[in-house]
Amino acid sequence: MTCIPFSEVRENSKIIKAKEIQVELPSQPVRYYRHGWQSWSLAAWTDPSPIPVPKPAIFHPLQVDAEQVYKKYLTGSWLGAVEFEDGNILLIGALAIAANVSLVQNQLSGQSDADEIEWFIAFGREIVIFEGYAEELGKRLGETKRKESPRVWCSWYSLYSAIDEQILHRIFDQLDDLPFDVLQVDDGWQMDIGDWEANRKFPSGMQALAEKIKSTGRRAGLWLAPLIATKSSRLFHEHPDWFLQREDGALVSAGINWGERLYALDTTLPDVGAWLVALMNQVRAWGFDYLKLDFLYGGALKGKRFKDMPREAAYRECLHTLREAMGADAFFLTCGTPVLPAIGICDAMRIGCDVAQYWEKYRDAYLLYNPTTPGTRNAIRTAIHRLWLKPLLHIDPDVAYFESKGNSLTREQRHLVQDLAHICDFKATSDLPQWMTKDEQDELFSFLETKPKVTRTGRYTFRVDGRVADFTSAIELPKVPTGLIALWGRLVGWLGDRYSILRLYKILNLGLLRRRRSTSSKTLK
Repeated sequence: MTCIPFSEVRENSKIIKAKEIQVELPSQPVRYYRHGWQSWSLAAWTDPSPIPVPKPAIFHPLQVDAEQVYKKYLTGSWLGAVEFEDGNILLIGALAIAANVSLVQNQLSGQSDADEIEWFIAFGREIVIFEGYAEELGKRLGETKRKESPRVWCSWYSLYSAIDEQILHRIFDQLDDLPFDVLQVDDGWQMDIGDWEANRKFPSGMQALAEKIKSTGRRAGLWLAPLIATKSSRLFHEHPDWFLQREDGALVSAGINWGERLYALDTTLPDVGAWLVALMNQVRAWGFDYLKLDFLYGGALKGKRFKDMPREAAYRECLHTLREAMGADAFFLTCGTPVLPAIGICDAMRIGCDVAQYWEKYRDAYLLYNPTTPGTRNAIRTAIHRLWLKPLLHIDPDVAYFESKGNSLTREQRHLVQDLAHICDFKATSDLPQWMTKDEQDELFSFLETKPKVTRTGRYTFRVDGRVADFTSAIELPKVPTGLIALWGRLVGWLGDRYSILRLYKILNLGLLRRRRSTSSKTLK
């Protein structure tokens, strides 16, 4: 353990090589900056006290770092910081992957999971300190060569998986007057998670779909989740030995979604690497050159790999393989990605969890105490606390909303996600003009066309072309539940951990999706 006197850090920032590093604090901090492991994991300044473990536990592999979630002290992935009464902060940040920072009593410590690594340690004003950390990360992990930030329409938040060839063709024609650079086809086109071929809803195939998009003058975008698969997929049935295993030989859980258990590929297997390269080549041959690769955390889960190497190193190596296979001219957006291992490889990164057509759900926020679940408040909270990544790559805060029909967000809340997109300089929406009023259509057009001047005036306040954008309402975590609410939350969490309950929930949701698809078919004619 390398111990650094606070007096030394106070004078100048330092870069120190060590496996473990520690700074004893001169006083009790008032806030702790906890940084989550992947895109959807919580990043926030919070009180310097533990918060409840998010529920249900069955979702831990796809929401948090399951290797750290049950620690009894404050911890964060790669970096952590404390704030003192005078507003200054002390930050310890790893300049390599596979590391954590923790706060135990009055000691801020960094621990590397590998050998000695470099650590950045600095004290001072928050914006200056994080700028310095980002600069040092860029020197070691790389800064993405800048492509123009695209304006994206994606199918997910309007239609979810209720898409088909006819519906998308109509939409592509009807978006013609809006200045989008990319039209992205999201989840719902594939045979299964793991089987990345067009399903029967797309009889003309994916190449024809990409050609349709390009005929409108836009780039063709596609969503995939190439590092995971469901047990029902053909990939799993044909290659069960391709999947990550625990030491006891059981498969590593990648969580649950689509009403099914998920499993992660062992990306260090030569056959898996070849399959991933072939998949990227196929997608490019279809004509898609904007690729949103999702659920990427699967490549960094703990398990026994063909190559004996640290999990985050294996993941970063896999990203290099994907990047090379898709080509330098493709736009590569990572989502659900462990953060530091993707820096220097992808063009853009999702920096928060999914937005939603609501602010937050009482069940998720209070009973399950889970800040990683889809919800606009959760998405804003984490994205605002990851703005420091902007010098390194494009940062994606998720889509902005404009339509009010079927959307429970207030006008002010919709404006917050729009302003966040301006601040991040990454504009995307899923809204459809047919479902919007004339004023909402005009607002969307202006959003896509304008590039306002953005000035940061505080931790959560900005000026956007002279207007004040204040995100304070999205920041605070809910109060920790007690009494009957806590008991009710434990019951809801227990039910959520039952696979049969989640399957039933999925079946009920299928009915909603069918109705949405029927409605879409009628309203898009």
